[in-house]
Formats: sequence, structure tokens, C-alpha cells
Amino acid sequence: MQQTYIDQLKGHIGETVTLKGWLYNKRSSGKLVFLQLRDGTGIVQCVVFKPNDEALYDVADSLGQESSIIVTGTVKEDARSPIGVELDVTGLEVLQNVHDYPITPKEHGTEFLMDHRHLWIRSKRQHAVLKIRHTVIKAVRDYFDSNGFTLADTPIFTPAACEGTTTLFEVDYFDDEKAYLTQSGQLYNEATAMALGKTYAFGPTFRAEKSKTRRHLTEFWMVEPEVAYAGYEDMMDLGEGLILFIVDRVLNDRKQELATLERDTTVLEAIKGPFPRLHYDDAVKMLQEGYDKGELAGAQAASLPGQGAEDAGKLPAVRRFEWGGDFGAPDETYLSKQFGLPVFVHHFPTAIKGFYFEVDKDRPECALGIDLLAPEGYGEIIGGGERAANLDYLISQLKHHDLPQEIFEWYLDLRRYGSVPHAGFGMGIERTVAWMAGIEHVRETIPFPRMLYRLRP
Repeated sequence: MQQTYIDQLKGHIGETVTLKGWLYNKRSSGKLVFLQLRDGTGIVQCVVFKPNDEALYDVADSLGQESSIIVTGTVKEDARSPIGVELDVTGLEVLQNVHDYPITPKEHGTEFLMDHRHLWIRSKRQHAVLKIRHTVIKAVRDYFDSNGFTLADTPIFTPAACEGTTTLFEVDYFDDEKAYLTQSGQLYNEATAMALGKTYAFGPTFRAEKSKTRRHLTEFWMVEPEVAYAGYEDMMDLGEGLILFIVDRVLNDRKQELATLERDTTVLEAIKGPFPRLHYDDAVKMLQEGYDKGELAGAQAASLPGQGAEDAGKLPAVRRFEWGGDFGAPDETYLSKQFGLPVFVHHFPTAIKGFYFEVDKDRPECALGIDLLAPEGYGEIIGGGERAANLDYLISQLKHHDLPQEIFEWYLDLRRYGSVPHAGFGMGIERTVAWMAGIEHVRETIPFPRMLYRLRP
């Protein structure tokens, strides 16, 4: 008999169907066995009635968690069911009867679950997070594809740094040459934008950053649009449109998953444009005022896993933010909290930005860079800005950052032959998914996370 999927069952009420999947859970009640069957599209209760077939009942009752089974039965409407139906079982084929499955309904520690990540992703919660991730990625592609962008993916092996030499993963290439895992596709995006006008790259990026915070992975996925004849303000418009599109898609397509995660969807429903746009100067003033009022200690506590404002007294004193500094997690949390919306910060100090940033002609100490800070303490999810278009300035920047000009000659060619104002940004998928799903740590937003002390499974 042809396989039916659980998410199709409401269209087959009264019919006999065959489901193929795994036993998520089981309970017995007198003459009944209730099998919770999952197949990747959902979970449905399958009922085996002993008086109807005692042998079938005995087989069903013997099954262990995550046994692989093929179930045949009649679809019945059931208002008590989360999906509105259940299955009266008439046939059961056991491919493997599993016993001693490592992840049981009892509580397990994070390390244990991470060691068994290959099995943990079968749970309802992890299933919901990964479904939301899928929807975020689909929304990203749909947004750019429907707005005239061309996907032009960039290399993973690169000859030099893009985001600073201290966070590079070095690998051996051929003939004793060194290569590096990409930190960003941006430089190559600039080349494709000069050819195609509006492009985006989408793929994994790598940062050898020895960070253990809940916001960091050493391997993560990033979407990076780049636009010719565009400036930093255009990127704020583009980024805002992207976020609004993603939020709308997740709210519409992932209601069940959001409910599984007990996500407060009113927070996402309140995300409307326009997003606040804050000059770095003003952001500094806000942070200094927050420090003077004693409010930043609470922001620091709230930005740490499992802690809130009530824990502020247990933490070290927060430094008073000074102009020229880069935002830390407490700073980003505090700023976004003032608006309740994603907030753009622009005109960062040139000294803390990459060599390729354009500068404000009236204030060359300010780069035309932008960050988008997500609400609820999720931090920066978009970073980018306007790129330097002048050849001489870029050459001087390479020297200032102690980067070898010969490796960047191809990049300098973009300024020698048809240079135009252009801009772009990168958006981290995992941080965005964590925010959409309302979960604490980005390690749950990717099937197999890579972190400072985590390379397996």
C-alpha cells in the first residue's frame, strides 16, 4: 500500500492508510496500546485494541522507544488530538525493535544531549527548532530571489583574511601553500555585484574565535547580499525588509512548532517597521546614561544564560562605555531593550571596523557601517555597510592593517576597473533562528554545532 505522511492524514479521514516511521513514545491502558508514531512530518497516536487482534497487541506492547515500524490502519477524526486525527491500527510491521534507547523521557544534562546530538534531533523540541531553521532559510532565499538578486556562492578556501587574521582556521593546501577557511564571502560578493548588480552568497563561514558564549559557534551559516550603486542606508532598508519577511513567514508557517517551543509569539507579532536607526554617537550616550542609572548591570545579567536582572549583584561591575569601543553582549541587550524592536546602529568608529569600510567624508573617524541588534537579548544578527570605493584609500588601509597587498590585487582590480559605490551585509542564520524560536543557545539552531570544545558528533 502506498505510504501516507502524518501531515496529510486530515485529508484521509475514514480511509485505510500506511504510515512509515519510528515509535516516539508508548503507553498501555488495559486492553489498549497507544503508539506515538513520528515520521518527520508530525506525530500521530496509533491505537491497538487487544480484543481485535491479540497477537497484534502483543507485538505493539513489546516495542521500545525509536523502534522503526510500518503501521496500517483507519484514520479517525479525534478532537482531542493535536492534529485532529488518530489511527485505528489493523496491521504492524516491525523493521527493528529497539531497546535501551539512550535518550529517555527523564531529564538529561546538556553535555549528554550534545554527545548524543545525532539522536537528540529526533525530539519534539529539536524537531521544531530545525523546522523553523528550514523556514528561515527558505524565507531568506525567497526574499532575495523575488527582489532581483542572483545567488553567486563564494569559495570556502580563501588565500587571506576578511574579518581579521586572529580568527582564521588555517589548512594545508597543495605544494606547501596555506589556505584558510572563509570568515565571510563578502570580498568575492563585491566582485559578483560588479558583474550582476545585486547578488547574494549563502553558505558556511568559520571563525576561530575562542568564545564560549551562547551566541557563538565556530562554524555557522550566513547569507550575504551585495548591491552595486548602493550605500549604507540602502542596506538598512534591505535588512529591515528581510527581517520583516522572515518574521511574517515564521509566524504563518510554523505555528505548531512555535507552540511546541512555548514561544511568546506576541513579541514577534509586534515586530513592525520602521526599525529605529541610531547613530553610534547616540548609542554611546544611551549606554553611558544606562551605566549612570545603574541599569546596565541588569542588562549584563539578562544577557547571560540562565540569569536575569535579579542576578546583577552577583556580577562584576560593568565598565562605563566610552566612544570608540565595540559593543559587548550587555551593551547590545541594553540598547535593543530601549526600543522593543530590532534597532540599527550606524557610523561605528573606523578603528574597530574592517579595512574595506567606507568612511564618512565629514568625519573620517566614523565608518559607514551598520549593525542590526535583535530584541530580547539576541544581539547582532546583521552586520555590514558601505564599502570603500577609492583605490588609493584601500591600498593605504591594507598597509594600516598589515595585510599583504599582493594577495588582494584581484580585489583592488574592482577599484581599478569600473569602481562604484556599493554596499552589503551578512546575516547569521543561527542567531536569527534562536531569536525566532526564543531559545537560549545557538547550539540548538544547527543540526550539528561546532563550538570551542565541541567537534563531535
